[in-house]
Amino acid sequence: MSKVKVGMVQMSCTADKQENLDKAILKVREAAAKGAQIVCLQELFTSLYFCDVEDYDNFDLAEAIPGPSTDALQAAAKELGVVIIASLFEKRAEGLYHNTTAILDADGTYLGKYRKMHIPDDPAFYEKFYFTPGDLGYKVFQTKFAKIGVLICWDQWYPEASRITALMGAEILFYPTAIGWDTTQDEETNQDQYNAWQTIQRSHSVANGLPVISVNRVGFEQEGRMKFWGGSFATNAQGKLLYLASHDNEETKVVDVDLKQSDYIRKHWPFLRDRRIDSYQPITKRYIDED
Repeated sequence: MSKVKVGMVQMSCTADKQENLDKAILKVREAAAKGAQIVCLQELFTSLYFCDVEDYDNFDLAEAIPGPSTDALQAAAKELGVVIIASLFEKRAEGLYHNTTAILDADGTYLGKYRKMHIPDDPAFYEKFYFTPGDLGYKVFQTKFAKIGVLICWDQWYPEASRITALMGAEILFYPTAIGWDTTQDEETNQDQYNAWQTIQRSHSVANGLPVISVNRVGFEQEGRMKFWGGSFATNAQGKLLYLASHDNEETKVVDVDLKQSDYIRKHWPFLRDRRIDSYQPITKRYIDED
């Protein structure tokens, strides 16, 4: 299949987990009605972004994967004939939790999961309190419509993650994400942060010759202190924007992604050919000191 229709669901969330799940499934239906074959939901879409505080009660939001949410989404995937990329709060065992994305194929089959590898710990993003770093490594999933790679939010700042996933044969790279602005910041800082976020992900598209799909949440949370900036976007295999969502509105968009373009781009911009893999051993060090 040379072209794939990718659905992107940018939405706001509430404190009601079932309400968010139902809303997400409704949005998947909307995307499918527009022709989507693969639908990506945002990071941790079944709840508010709870990592703004360190609160033990928030662990009650977690669930097994597979579990109740994937069961509901698998039924929707099978009914609609779409692949669903679903970012969830995973309870792996008592006291052991991950930030995890489940991949559900177009016939409802659970294909597996990716556990977020890079875990932030910043003001209002206290993820290390909740999540154990992923231990499954980087992953690709052969779906009905494309071989996809999935990374999650903070992973997006690391070119190593996108490169490895590309080298594993991903045809499209997906980033479910949850990021926003502190409402006390000035507008220049806000725009600088958003531009950096978009630029780093578009650079992964350029460096690897792959389409990138980044899906973010939108709306005010944390009692109005955090505005999730939306701005979801899709690129082609050379980093060109195919779609850019607003900073303020819920949007369900379907974009056409040309998988054959990667071969053309990689022939004319042969970055993979010219990699000096014999020289990259220093990248495995934390820091390269003079000694």
